[in-house]
Amino acid sequence: MNVELIKLTESDREKFITENQRAFNFGAPEEFGRRDDHFEEDEQIISRSTIEKTIDIGPAYCIMLDGKAVGGVVVLTDGERGNLELLFTYPEVHSKGVGHAAWNKIEEMYPEVKVWETVTPYFEKRNIHFYVNRCGFHIVEFFNSHHPDPGDPDISAQIEQQFPDGMFRFEKIISD
Repeated sequence: MNVELIKLTESDREKFITENQRAFNFGAPEEFGRRDDHFEEDEQIISRSTIEKTIDIGPAYCIMLDGKAVGGVVVLTDGERGNLELLFTYPEVHSKGVGHAAWNKIEEMYPEVKVWETVTPYFEKRNIHFYVNRCGFHIVEFFNSHHPDPGDPDISAQIEQQFPDGMFRFEKIISD
């Protein structure tokens, strides 16, 4: 499988945003039907403004399969710590190994990172399976109304409003 990560360009930004929203919205109807209480804005699980802020703190990459864009990723690193802010693949390539190959590329690109973190909503069973069973993450915390994220109170309030049943925090420790 020929998967590459190519730095996001300004000309690819709009497609990155809309495809990210499409990918995140793909699983919601399966879980919730057409209920809209888990959407940030305009019937989107993840809002344009949230994606734009994440891209801006980047770096952001397009996931390319045989030269064609099929997803995206945003990571933040600080020495030996890394945060997977976003990772999505287009629904057409779900369950084909593309996300796992992209994750492997991230680990190759950032060999100095020894601890990776990410979060996902409680209802994203595909994501939970992917992070735990495919990528080797462990669930280390469950943010909810009884245990809010101690980081940013504004983000915690937003997450609690959008996902009142909680978010899982994952961690992967890379051993030498």
